[in-house]
Amino acid sequence: MPTPRRPLILVAASPHANGAEFDDPSTSLSLRYTHALLEAGGLPWIFPPTPDTAALREAMARCDGVLLTGGDDIAARLHRPDADAGLAARCVGVDAGRDLFETALLGEWAARPVPMLAICRGLQVLNVALGGTLFVDLPTERPGEIRHNQTDLKDVPVHPVVVERGSLLARATGRRSLQVNSTHHQAVRDLAPGLRAIAVAPDGLVEAAEWADADERPWLVATQFHPERLAPRQPAFRRLFQAFIKACGGPGKGRIRRK
Repeated sequence: MPTPRRPLILVAASPHANGAEFDDPSTSLSLRYTHALLEAGGLPWIFPPTPDTAALREAMARCDGVLLTGGDDIAARLHRPDADAGLAARCVGVDAGRDLFETALLGEWAARPVPMLAICRGLQVLNVALGGTLFVDLPTERPGEIRHNQTDLKDVPVHPVVVERGSLLARATGRRSLQVNSTHHQAVRDLAPGLRAIAVAPDGLVEAAEWADADERPWLVATQFHPERLAPRQPAFRRLFQAFIKACGGPGKGRIRRK
């Protein structure tokens, strides 16, 4: 019997100004993402940032799922054009090319939706693309007891989240509460129409979202935390990646033949 084909997962990489080879502009991606996908039974396809809509359209026709990854801030003008200059200047590491690439990718995905797992910046750019807004600078706009940008503790849980009963996240992890990491400078302010919050932090910040009519659309889970960094030690997050790969046509689900 032939080995079943692994679902092909388009992974959106980030640009890097000076790569390892000749200091050329390059793509950058933590191997934590690809390891988690491979471990769950998927086949990662690392896709470079490009605004080429024809290439993105072809990529969407070929892939079985999409993984949006973490990274730096999204330009305030894309979701908060009324933000004053001082607040907008607090954005960190904005890359107009990546903003354009992921916006174009999401446009093609909306026309031909496949299962998606969106992580950290992935949740944010998805929310913006669907008409939502972000906190431009959490410490300024929403100060609180939880320090959300704990990059020094990126591989360990730093606060709990409450998970909505019956949500895709609850079904995947088997949990109504999770202990998560927190490495973000921006976050969801106004959730986009069509999305609903399925996990929140103790301070009320949105930590995960899915379609409001999730049972009628392709699988979608978007998390503010980084499950790929927690998966090696926490089975609940490994199960999240397994559920994603299953939704993409992996073990437990028949292959959907595309026309």
